[in-house]
Amino acid sequence: MSLRTPTASHRCIAAGHRRIVVVGTTGSGKTTLARQLAQRLAIPHVELDALHWGPGWTPAPLDLFRQRAAQALSGETWVVDGNYHVVRDIVWSRADTVVWLDYALPVILARLVWRTLRRIVTREALWNENRERFLVQILSRDSLFLWALRSYPRRRREYPLLLQQPAYVHLTVVRLPSPRATRTWLSQIGES
Repeated sequence: MSLRTPTASHRCIAAGHRRIVVVGTTGSGKTTLARQLAQRLAIPHVELDALHWGPGWTPAPLDLFRQRAAQALSGETWVVDGNYHVVRDIVWSRADTVVWLDYALPVILARLVWRTLRRIVTREALWNENRERFLVQILSRDSLFLWALRSYPRRRREYPLLLQQPAYVHLTVVRLPSPRATRTWLSQIGES
């Protein structure tokens, strides 16, 4: 499957596509890009992690998570970030555009190191006052680094297949292979 290039897709977003999903491996920059897109397009930003994680890193029950996602995406315009397969049917069926941050694994891991260290050092509060902790993120089975290593090859296989499914042929696809390509593409949003 040949996914459209960034330069072919930016006009679609500028021309009225306003329900955008940003996906990619943990640490690729989904939330950062989604916030930037939402700001440029002056539309709401929805972070699926914020809907999923409760206090003490407790995941929301599936029914509640799906309900929250459906409610958050009930509007006419939004940019959402996240890869949760349990709400993909809700998110992707309502979206008109998927932006896939398909970066090389070393790029993702480097970004993840800096983001995690920053969050640990600054004790940055995430969703529901959760904070990342060194021992969990670096030395446990729940490590984001292990998750990135495990999920990276799966996402690279999975997304092209998913995007060929009849349920998702309505989506405009923007596959961005590098941070530089993303910066170039983002700089074109809102032009013209």
